[in-house]
Amino acid sequence: MKVYAERPWRLTRQIVADLALAVWCLLWIWAAVGLYHFVQKLAVPGQKLESSGDRLAADLADAEAKAGAVPLIGKTVASPFGRAADAARGIAEAGRDQQSAVGDLATVVGWFTAGVPILIALALWIPFRAMWIRTATAAVKIRRRQGGSELLALRALATAPLRRLTDLDDDVVAGWRDGDPEMVDCLARMELRRLGLRPAAS
Repeated sequence: MKVYAERPWRLTRQIVADLALAVWCLLWIWAAVGLYHFVQKLAVPGQKLESSGDRLAADLADAEAKAGAVPLIGKTVASPFGRAADAARGIAEAGRDQQSAVGDLATVVGWFTAGVPILIALALWIPFRAMWIRTATAAVKIRRRQGGSELLALRALATAPLRRLTDLDDDVVAGWRDGDPEMVDCLARMELRRLGLRPAAS
């Protein structure tokens, strides 16, 4: 498999593009992590609510136990403390629910922030990169074969701009059809150069 070009100019472009994609992904991951921690700060009130509710519930439960120990009227006196302790536990539970909701929101926002731009970049980058790798790999295999120059020359005739073809010769097709070695070699080199590959070793 041919992953990178052989000619410096094309190789440099590919490396720069790959590094740019990596930097793009890292920047959005960094932004997503920062945004995740920022959103998580919204859970601080819930943490305080939970802590205060648990502490208040514990104090009220302790007061309920002490009031219940009073002879004769203990049960009557302790009952309000019990109801207040239940209410405090409800407050603590509300704080936990708020923290859970904020955590879910932070996770969704973080994944969305990083995922969307990264997926868009990959959707644009992968097809072009995969197409070049597939084409260059095939060209390298053809370059090694006997008679591969003719196939590469035919490919050049099909893909090269007309201006570049006419710059080679006024009747480049006739030269290829007649099997002119110089013309075939020139066309094959043109196709390999287009892909950033070097000519076949003589």
